[in-house]
Amino acid sequence: MNASSLRLMAPLALASVLLAACQSGSDDSAGAPAASAPAAASAPAGEAKLAPLPGKEGTVPQITETTTVRMATTAGEVVIEVYPQAAPNAAQRFIELVSSGFYDDTPVSRVVPGFVAQFGINWRSPHKEWDGRKFRDDPSLFSLDRGTLAFAKAGPNTNSTQVFINFRENNRLADPSFNFTTFGKVVSGMDVVDSFVQVGDPSGGLDQGRLWADGGAYLESLPVKPTMITTASVVQ
Repeated sequence: MNASSLRLMAPLALASVLLAACQSGSDDSAGAPAASAPAAASAPAGEAKLAPLPGKEGTVPQITETTTVRMATTAGEVVIEVYPQAAPNAAQRFIELVSSGFYDDTPVSRVVPGFVAQFGINWRSPHKEWDGRKFRDDPSLFSLDRGTLAFAKAGPNTNSTQVFINFRENNRLADPSFNFTTFGKVVSGMDVVDSFVQVGDPSGGLDQGRLWADGGAYLESLPVKPTMITTASVVQ
């Protein structure tokens, strides 16, 4: 699958080409790599963390646990809450990636104003090995509201490392034929996310193949530099 086949021609056509997350390698959906996730903290009683998707109000699990991630970027700090009960597979993988240092010194490679900001390519060893470690989809139960996070993918059960933050409500992505799944939310710094630099193709962002092959040289060659994630860490 080439990069052009994954780009959005227009926001309403996004589902047909998914979210520019074409990744190769073995399917690791049967088990997660060795990187234990920190225990989740109890959420304040009665606090609404995520909104159920329309029609799912009576079936969503109660969110009583959270894990907090602090992401420092060249645009400012973003604080993310991750909800294991909302999407167990996605939450576990995201925390594993953060804990391993995968997102440190990586670009926000795709910014589509009014749609999403996407990140999650690290070409350095050993982080690059995560590219082929796919995990299974979770059911899509919660709204993809502004500020929520979901994994990008190139088809069913192809989630791996790339994540997007919604700039607006994108519930059409939860359609069962696509099944993008909310696992967390920006709880501080959404104004920072709004300021992320748009680079590369207006819909597709930076060239993913070049980033995975030699991201350092590719970024150095760009006349306009992307917003960089300097560090991402789990808040103890």
